[in-house]
Amino acid sequence: MRSAEVPIGVRLIGALDRFLMRFAEVFAAILVALEIVVLLAGVVSRYVFNRPLTWSDELASILFLWLAMLGAVIALRRHEHMRLAFLVSRAPPRWRAWIEPIAGAAVAIFVIAIIPPAFDYVMSQQFITTPALEIADAYRVAAIAVGAVLMLLIAGARLLGQARRHLAAATAIVAAAAGALWLAGPALTGLGNYDLLIFFVALVGVLVALGVPIAFAFGLATLGYLAFTTQIPLTIVVSRMDAGMSSLVLLAVPLFVFLGLLMEMAGLARALVDFIAALVGHVRGGLSYVLLGAMYLVSGISGSKAADMAAVAPVLFPEMKRRGAQGGELVALLAASGAMSETIPPSLVLITIGSVANVSIQGLFTGGLLPALAAALALVVICHFRSRGDDVSKAVRAPPRQVAKSFLIALPALALPFLIRSAVIEGVATATEVSTVGVVYTALAGLLIYRRFDWRRLYPMLIETASLSGAILFIIGTATAMAWALTQSGFSQQLVAAMAQMPGGQWGFLLISIAAFMILGSVLEGIPAIVLFGPLLFPAARALGLHDVHYAMVVILAMGIGLFAPPLGLGFYAACAIGRVAPEAAMGRVWPYLAAVLAALVIVALVPWLSIGFL
Repeated sequence: MRSAEVPIGVRLIGALDRFLMRFAEVFAAILVALEIVVLLAGVVSRYVFNRPLTWSDELASILFLWLAMLGAVIALRRHEHMRLAFLVSRAPPRWRAWIEPIAGAAVAIFVIAIIPPAFDYVMSQQFITTPALEIADAYRVAAIAVGAVLMLLIAGARLLGQARRHLAAATAIVAAAAGALWLAGPALTGLGNYDLLIFFVALVGVLVALGVPIAFAFGLATLGYLAFTTQIPLTIVVSRMDAGMSSLVLLAVPLFVFLGLLMEMAGLARALVDFIAALVGHVRGGLSYVLLGAMYLVSGISGSKAADMAAVAPVLFPEMKRRGAQGGELVALLAASGAMSETIPPSLVLITIGSVANVSIQGLFTGGLLPALAAALALVVICHFRSRGDDVSKAVRAPPRQVAKSFLIALPALALPFLIRSAVIEGVATATEVSTVGVVYTALAGLLIYRRFDWRRLYPMLIETASLSGAILFIIGTATAMAWALTQSGFSQQLVAAMAQMPGGQWGFLLISIAAFMILGSVLEGIPAIVLFGPLLFPAARALGLHDVHYAMVVILAMGIGLFAPPLGLGFYAACAIGRVAPEAAMGRVWPYLAAVLAALVIVALVPWLSIGFL
């Protein structure tokens, strides 16, 4: 359709959408930079000058909620919210033309429903004053209302770009579904907890299958359950979202995401990979071992599995393909290495568990290394057997001088994980603040040592950080609201009680937890699953005598297997996209690798010392 044929209203909305998005991106980039500066100033003032800044954490918390909401807005505009695209992508094109407007209408319905309660929540918070800065808390929570309005504009502009008949059908279907639930409200109320199956199983399942982002599916199910079956005001959904997204511990999410991007840009990731390649790249299957080692080291720095894979795969895959490796095999190993490295600090899942389940993040950081090493060794065994037919005639052993040189070059990069860990243990910085130390160290290493620092990439990196962080934090917010609704209904306690009463005591509970979190990790990804069930299952694990850190390692590895297991695991498709390989080429090859990670998971579950031996 030519621009002249586009209605002027649609063009105006599109222009407004682009203007507001540019504003959101600029503001979000500034907020990421400000968070780094504020937290770093707090570290320097406290540790160097022994004069703590009483207002730094409070200001960081205020900016953080704005960053989370604007990041969620950017993620919606860039189609980067977590969603299950597998089923929709397999549908015929003519079906997708009808399905996509329905998913877009569902997103619009959620933000329309959340806007009035969000503004009510802002009004209720204007009488609450922050202790250090002494400003109204309404300035902080206004981020949720503003973010919802911006999301509505984006969703509306996207819907208006659809064909009229598809838009009309989508609107009619969504309206009919809402009307049916409203009319069935009295009957649903009389069902007791069976109405949870309608909203939190059937409705969420249908929405996720249609490609609605998981965060919005959770939010719609929670709003529908409260609106049609209870008398609870919907402002509770906004307040629970606020509680879920505002935990200062979660501020580590955007900071570690940015650290991972900075590490790749400044050359530290490449230096690590080159050193490991020089060390073992010449042996049969050597580059597979290099990939595993690189993922182990890089995961300990970036905290984001997508960033880890994106940093390692482009460096290694071309040479591995030159030696005859198949693309499907490479992606299968990459996906399994992603599952293997889920427990390596400072994984975002570790930070989330520490926040929602009240587990020591320092303990999680310490306990995550050996379980990942056990999984890595299991993958080494598989790599050894699958590489027996590799042609290594073109592989050249690096001379000792080159190995020593690559080690010296990689030494600053190798030191970064130890610097981060030492800064937390020695009390220089908290787990939230320590990433700022890593950012400064990485920037100086890129500028002074590796001489690779592209200033033009900083702004896109800040926006990418905001987008990825917003997608993660928004799903934590809606999952927190959903978890509250499940808790109030009593269902969650019943589920946990049933799991705790499984025969076999600790081992029965661990077994059912592994099965449950493998399924949850595949369908929901790790973070929303942890937010939903972590606060409930960890107390049950403690009551059975299981150590928090040990149970966390078992749960995280189980979720990692689910996350990277086809056909539903979103991490598997991320690995395929990064490796530029069709999913069907890797789907049949990934199972031996995932079986190795599962074997390592069983060992970690049976040997608690691997998780808690160094605490």
